[in-house]
Amino acid sequence: MNMKGSWWRRVAMIALSAGLLAGSLSMGTGIRKADAAAGNQNYAEALQKAIYFYEAQRSGPLPASNRVEWRGNSGMQDGADVGVDLTGGWYDAGDHVKFGFPMAASATMLAWSVVEYSDGYEQAGQLEEIKDNIRWATDYFMKAHTKPNELWGQVGAGNTDHAWWGPAEVMQMNRPSFKIDASCPGSDLAAETAAALAASSIVFADDDPAYSARLLQHAKELYNFADTYRGEYTDCITDAAAFYNSWTGYEDELAWGGAWLYLATNDSAYLSKAIAATDRWSSSGGSANWPYTWTQGWDSKHYGAQILLARITSSLNMPEATRFIQSTERNLDYWTVGVNGTRVKYTPGGLAWLDQWGSLRYAANASFISFVYSDWVSDPVKKSRYQDFAVSQMNYILGDNPRQSSYVVGYGQNAPQHPHHRTAHSSWLNNEDIPANHRHILYGAMVGGPDASDGYTDDIGDYVSNEVATDYNAGFTGALAKMNLLFGQNHQPLANFPAPEVKGDEFFVEAAIKSSGANYTEIRAQLNNRSAWPARMGDQLSFKYFLDLSEVYAAGRTVSDVQVTTSYTEGATVSQPVVVNTAQHIYAITANFGNTKIYPGGEGNYRKEVQFRITGPQGAWNASNDHSFQTLTTGTPVKSIYLPVYDAGVKVYGQEPGVTPGTVPGAPAGVQAVAGGSQVNLTWAAVSGAESYTVKRSEVSGGPYTTVATGVNGLTYTNTGLTNGTTYYYVVTAVNSAGESSGSVQVSATPQAASTVPGALTLSGTAGNAQSVLTWTAASGASSYKVQRSMAGGTYADVATGLSVLTYTDTTALNGTTYNYRIAAVNANGQTLSNVLALTPSAPPVTTGTLEVQYRSGGSGNSSNAVTPQFTVKNTGTQAIDLSTVKIRYYFTKDGADQMTFWCDYAEMGTANVEGTFVAVNPAKGTADTYLEISFKSGAGSLAAGAETGVIQARFSKNNWSNFDQSNDYSYDASKTAFAAWNKVTGYQGNTKVWGLEP
Repeated sequence: MNMKGSWWRRVAMIALSAGLLAGSLSMGTGIRKADAAAGNQNYAEALQKAIYFYEAQRSGPLPASNRVEWRGNSGMQDGADVGVDLTGGWYDAGDHVKFGFPMAASATMLAWSVVEYSDGYEQAGQLEEIKDNIRWATDYFMKAHTKPNELWGQVGAGNTDHAWWGPAEVMQMNRPSFKIDASCPGSDLAAETAAALAASSIVFADDDPAYSARLLQHAKELYNFADTYRGEYTDCITDAAAFYNSWTGYEDELAWGGAWLYLATNDSAYLSKAIAATDRWSSSGGSANWPYTWTQGWDSKHYGAQILLARITSSLNMPEATRFIQSTERNLDYWTVGVNGTRVKYTPGGLAWLDQWGSLRYAANASFISFVYSDWVSDPVKKSRYQDFAVSQMNYILGDNPRQSSYVVGYGQNAPQHPHHRTAHSSWLNNEDIPANHRHILYGAMVGGPDASDGYTDDIGDYVSNEVATDYNAGFTGALAKMNLLFGQNHQPLANFPAPEVKGDEFFVEAAIKSSGANYTEIRAQLNNRSAWPARMGDQLSFKYFLDLSEVYAAGRTVSDVQVTTSYTEGATVSQPVVVNTAQHIYAITANFGNTKIYPGGEGNYRKEVQFRITGPQGAWNASNDHSFQTLTTGTPVKSIYLPVYDAGVKVYGQEPGVTPGTVPGAPAGVQAVAGGSQVNLTWAAVSGAESYTVKRSEVSGGPYTTVATGVNGLTYTNTGLTNGTTYYYVVTAVNSAGESSGSVQVSATPQAASTVPGALTLSGTAGNAQSVLTWTAASGASSYKVQRSMAGGTYADVATGLSVLTYTDTTALNGTTYNYRIAAVNANGQTLSNVLALTPSAPPVTTGTLEVQYRSGGSGNSSNAVTPQFTVKNTGTQAIDLSTVKIRYYFTKDGADQMTFWCDYAEMGTANVEGTFVAVNPAKGTADTYLEISFKSGAGSLAAGAETGVIQARFSKNNWSNFDQSNDYSYDASKTAFAAWNKVTGYQGNTKVWGLEP
């Protein structure tokens, strides 16, 4: 874009006056000289992705050009509560509120960046993309400006919105609309929106003059509204006060908006209003007391306004120029060399750290205005000081930091993978911890950032350090455009960006056999909507259960002898069998959930259940040949591809009869990359069903990837022959005869010269009782060793560091849990990993003490509303035992959160002498999350040597009388219909276990 407007020419005329006014005594900055090679960045790619973030934030009906495959239409009723179309705009951050104040501030910053650095965008091939995203916001602002003195400034209530964790496309909460008007004004909001529209009118002046004129007209009306009716917007839109309170008032926005309107119109009245507003920035002392220890942001516009006014007033030789220049330099010096001995805090790694909440946004915003001012000031010392500062901060954000990690999602090395963002995470369960990993990559989003010691944890729940927001990315994006101009002359954005995501199953049925008999089969089925590409409402979903009635027809009966009844439904209508293939006697039963909302919005919403019984003729019924009966078992419902799902009649999941299914393995988890000399060592967790693994590599984050190894049979691979100092990006796939999985989460590593990296080492070990004993061979050149452990395909964590010996006993291991161990040999140049060793600690064989517990099932069956275990206790010792010291424990799964009640139905010692209590097993262990502890009162007496207590008939139920599923209970055994010693019920004397195996 060629900026030919009159305002641009005026700014270009100020070089001479700037040299006279801006000159001052040169001072050292203490900031390292800008280094074009810092971090080996691709600034065009970073800019491309930073812009893309705004597309992921879009609300309303999305255009055909939408590039974010996991985003769909959302907020389609916004404004309906007040009869106004308020669809569109941006969601603020990781939530779904449309806060107008920070949205407008973000749009103004983006427009300013195009005014300043359109060449930087154009050089990266991103000029049309940034203009398209600015237009998305300005279209919304004009829509929200419904009358000259009326502006809708917020859609959605903050606390209500934040109470739900799910994707924007299926949010169901009420989204109230809030406005300012002449009766309850908001000068800050109106003037900021005017600034956004005025700045954007300059952006579109050459390409679309008609659109530019519309923007400018709205900007003029809004500024007049702001100036005529004074007030802070959070006094009227009170819901915003807890999130985006107007702390600095509205005088800064009146100056900011006036400056932009002057630049867009060349009308000196706006310049006069802007300067007059700055006179009210301080109650005393004039410009010397203007704020300087903060920076440009969604609330404070002083810092941007004074830069614009410094340039404008200098170009017009106005006396006010001096105070704007001095105030600007006081602020920028506070961020660089300090003012009167006071400077912004710096982390050990070099980040200018203003505040914990979104520390990087402040550094990015300060970088952008430093770039803008350094481009204008003529003093070479100041020009270098402010530019070097901005370059250093931007490179810190992109990876030149002590963690050697990018703070931009989907860009660079060790980028964040768990930003605090609902739709990118895409939970179906209204839970930020489920799933464990984000289903989508929120490319280009800059997270909040590290603490004052450069510390950072990539935690989805940390909205202070890991939130993303439109205002976070605004100054960052503009500064990237300048970085691309400075250092990105040969950089290119990624081709075919973004790469298509590998989609998981979005709709499916989990099913189980509830019960069965000689002439019937009863099915429990749960229809799931875990959609995410994009998330969408399912109100026309159905599934089919396919029957093979060959045995019915072979017995001379027909489909009319088969009946379907429904015993429980959460909105489904279940059909009778309908013929699919007459010759083969294939029929289908349809469970239709039409008009029932099933959506990924939490428990009770993402899945709906139906239970139906299929009854056939006696002696002519066999469900085992049914297509949909395959893989079904009793107990907990599991996903089945043989119950296909349909959306509005179109199959979206599963296999119909006659289609041979293939089960492709899942993507490997726990992938880690460790660099060595000219090599990278990769490790990963085993994938069920995988026959081999494939390793793929790219020198560009996000691919495309080249295959470097196929048919890998182990869980480790070393990629050799690499170039030291080059960052390599890897994904691993799992392969079997059915196909290849999607790629794992990308990992990266940068090989370095390896002349003194530790040599190879071999790990061996044994599992013991609640411990793992590890030994390993010495690695040449190692100064110490680390023991690392992972569980269930997770990432490795250090359990011991700084070891100088060649053995270690892990006493934190739990019996029955499989751990993967490896040893890292460490020295100053890096580390070398050993082989991976899997160990499963277990308790030693139990030897009975003086008690033996015998058990039989009370016959309540796998599914029942009462559990009825029966016991007898035998004294196998030579001394009498006081029964009041004896306890026995029966382990089971509670199957819900309801309270339970215990009864003793019979005991030879008297039921009044038998007590039962319920205790939670924490953490739950496999098939036990609770145990029933039976104890005896003193009236039970003692148990002589060799004697037995006689039968103790126990019974317990939930207080709501819902069923237990005993099939997965640790202590339950339906086959034990006569008393027998049973070591899955434990016995205790005092606090000492003398019988059985705990789970």
